[in-house]
Amino acid sequence: MLRSLFGSGPKVDLKAVLEQGATILDVRTPTEFAQGHVKGAMNVPVDQLQSHLARVPKNKPVITCCKSGMRSGMAEGILRKQGYEAYNGGPWTHVQKLKG
Repeated sequence: MLRSLFGSGPKVDLKAVLEQGATILDVRTPTEFAQGHVKGAMNVPVDQLQSHLARVPKNKPVITCCKSGMRSGMAEGILRKQGYEAYNGGPWTHVQKLKG
């Protein structure tokens, strides 16, 4: 998990993962999400993720995002422990740019 938080893990082409139909999971608070988010993203705050895993599709990759990349890194770890193919997209604005 620390590797994904600090960017020292293997590099993944998130744009390609998005093109494969990945779910974008924004783990900020509902207030933060309402102030701006990636079109089509789901919003489940990281502190509620464990109890709302059933909302997150498990049959395709998940790209997590937040404001800075810290919470999305934690969310990636939670999802991976539950068997999801998950990637930390970092700031939601970065994921938005990748989506085009």
